Formats: sequence, structure tokens, C-alpha cells
Amino acid sequence: MVAAVALILVVLGVIAWMDARREGQALRSEVAQRLANTDAALTQAKTTQSDLTNALRDAQAKLALLEARLAESQSQQAALETLYRELAPSRDELALTEVEQVLVLASQQLALAGNVQAALVALQLADGKLARMDRPQLAPLRRSLARDMDELKAVPFVDVAGISARLDQAIAMVDSLPLAKDERLPPPPAELPPANEPSWLRFLRDVWAEAKSLVRIEVSDRPAAPLISPTQAYFLRENLRLRLLAARLALLARDDKSFAADLNAASAWIKRYFDTRTKPVQVLSSNLTQLAATQMPAAMPDLSRSLEALRTLRISREPVPERAAPRAK
Repeated sequence: MVAAVALILVVLGVIAWMDARREGQALRSEVAQRLANTDAALTQAKTTQSDLTNALRDAQAKLALLEARLAESQSQQAALETLYRELAPSRDELALTEVEQVLVLASQQLALAGNVQAALVALQLADGKLARMDRPQLAPLRRSLARDMDELKAVPFVDVAGISARLDQAIAMVDSLPLAKDERLPPPPAELPPANEPSWLRFLRDVWAEAKSLVRIEVSDRPAAPLISPTQAYFLRENLRLRLLAARLALLARDDKSFAADLNAASAWIKRYFDTRTKPVQVLSSNLTQLAATQMPAAMPDLSRSLEALRTLRISREPVPERAAPRAK
């Protein structure tokens, strides 16, 4: 009985030992598998860490390059801002130089040609350029320009081009004007002979008509026209042409007295020496009378105030030269 129990215990012990051994082998196999998996994961982690390290290194290199480029761009921007600040006064000086040239041209237009419209456009152009500059120190100059523009707008308009064209047309008509000494009254209408007039009476009528044609008496309601020779007629036309040319020069010079005097003298010559019954002479005389009544400005405005204000502004903007420091003895 005891032996059986002992045998059973031994068998149970062997079974328990075998189960424990099997469990131990299973545990070692599982541990070994887990260790292998852990080693693989560790190896993969090391590879990933190496890749991340390389990527981080590349990112740091790119970041350093971007920072270097950013620093270079900032330095270039600072240099451009400095250059702009240095060039800003130069741009203002160039603009003031352009304004001065425009004012000089406008002054020349007024002095030489009396072209008020061109001078007014030039002043408006200069004022627009100063307005775009938007500088407080330009206010005195703009006030001077405004006064000069008001004076130019108050000048009465004279159509110099139109009057010059009419004078050119009058000069071209001088050679074709008929003289008063060549004026002839229209002949009386011829009398028609009767239808049944005898031949001897028709003969006597023809002889009488021929005899009357030898002597012609004209009755005129005007004084006798001055008799001038062909040479005097040539010089008369040339002097009339010179008078009209002198009137044109007086128009360009805005000399209203000389302009009216030349036109009145030319009109008087036309009425005295040319046939006033013809249409061309009447048209030319009427045109000269109208042109002589043209009102011209007594004096042209002066742009010296604007020029003086501009030059004063430019002098005030010039840098004051620094004095040299005294040398030590």
C-alpha cells in the first residue's frame, strides 16, 4: 500500500516535473522570441533614429542656409533704404531743375512770341509736378505760380495764328488788286436799229457810232483817281506789302500802336489808289479795318517772381559747407 502510494507520488512528481520543464521551455521560447522581437525593434529604432538624425542634420543645414539668406536679404534691404534716403534729395533737385526749365521756357514764350496760352500750360505743368512732390517748403513757390497763372488768365485772348493767316491772305492779294486809274464805267447799252430801217440810214447810223467812239465822256461821282506810272504802281504794291508785313511783326511783338498804324496806313492806300468798286478791294479794306480794331494787352505778365522764388528755394536747400577744424599749433 505504501509502495503504491510512493509510486503514485513518484509518477505525480515526474508528471509535475515534466509539466514544469515543458512550461519552462515554453517560457524560454517565448522569452527568446520576445528578445528577438525586441532586438529587431531596437535595430529598426536605431535605423529610424539614424534616418531622423540625418534628416535633422539636413533640416538644420537648410535652416542655417535660410537664415544666412535672410540675413543677406535684410542687409540688402537696409542698403537699399540707405541708398533711397541718399537719393531722395537728388530726386527733388532734379524735379526743381525741371520746373526751372519749364518756367524759363514760359518766360521766353511771353517775351518773344507773347504766347500766353503756352506759358499758362507750362505753369500748370510746373505746379502739378510740385503738387506731386508734396513738400511743405514748396508752398511759397506754389503761391507765386498761382499768382502768375491768375495774371495770365486775365490777359485778353488774341488769336495770333488767325490774324497772321488773314494778313498772309491780304499780302497774297496785293498783286491782283485793280488800280483806281484803270477804273472804267460800263459802256452804255447799244441801240438796236429798227427792223425795216433803210440801208442808207443804217450806214449813217454806223458812221455816227464810229465817230462817237473816238471821244468818250465819263461822269464819276468820286474825285479823279491819281495817275501813277507802271513803275510807281510796282512800288505802290511793294510798299503796301511791306506795310502788311510790318503789321504782322507788330502783332507778334504785341505792339498794338504799330499794328494799328500799319493797318490804317495800308487801308488808306487801298482806298486812295485802288478801285474800291471791285469786290476784292472791298473785302481787303473791310478785313484791314476789322484787324486794326483788335484789342491787345498793354503789357505781358512777368514770371520773374516765380523764377526768383524757385532760385531762393534751391539756394536754401544747398548744404552748408563744413568749416575745417583749426590746426593745432
